[in-house]
Amino acid sequence: MQDQATTKPAEANPNAPTQETVLSVHHYTDRLFKFRITRPARFRFRSGEFVMIGLPQENGRPLLRAYSVASPAWDETLEFYSIKVPDGPLTSRLQKIEPGDKILLARKPTGTLVLDALTPGKRLYMFSTGTGVAPFASVMRDPETYEMFEKVVLTHTCRLKAELEYGLELARDVLDDPLVGEEAREKFVHYASCTREPYPVQGRITTLIEHGKLFKDIGAPPLNPAEDRVMICGSMAMLQSVKAVVEAAGLKEGSNSSPGDYVIERAFVG
Repeated sequence: MQDQATTKPAEANPNAPTQETVLSVHHYTDRLFKFRITRPARFRFRSGEFVMIGLPQENGRPLLRAYSVASPAWDETLEFYSIKVPDGPLTSRLQKIEPGDKILLARKPTGTLVLDALTPGKRLYMFSTGTGVAPFASVMRDPETYEMFEKVVLTHTCRLKAELEYGLELARDVLDDPLVGEEAREKFVHYASCTREPYPVQGRITTLIEHGKLFKDIGAPPLNPAEDRVMICGSMAMLQSVKAVVEAAGLKEGSNSSPGDYVIERAFVG
């Protein structure tokens, strides 16, 4: 008698996104919100990296977009900061999530806004606009950041005052952070500016750099490749303009494989 043929069940794709649960959602304005989800036990990332996330689809393949992880690498949950695009393929739906909903999370984070891509220096500048502050929410709470640099400067430029609230919240919280609070109180500087409303500091970050106001306000010399390291995150136009300014100061771009004086992020949410 011949052995009966057996059929093994198909194995699940080991690279498929995991389904995580939304833990909390907070809306800052009609354009900006943050949300927190569960973190898989095996999910590892470096501060400043991004990961693909999305929503389950009833028909077809799920739509995934790159989001910087805003929580520190040691956090037991994952936080993200997002813009709301009314007709955006993903964000038009993502902005409606509530606690208990499911989010798809890719397994492998990546990115260039990491400390490994920078050579040692004296000061770290994190230049951000809008939701570009998200990766720096992670970097500014990483103990290694304060081991590597004597001064850690986060600049956050938005059109309106209300859009600065997430960055202000981060700046307040880092001073009481259990891991880096003591060092942050000595080394961390938060520098916020507005472009379309009255605010203590007004203007684009490129203007504030070129005119020297940023450095005068924080008590630091102009950008110097011997001492300064830079991370840049924002819109494509912002990336290109700030990149030109820092390169004019003599800084050279770095990467994971070849560390340098500055790095930029090219992942966008849509």
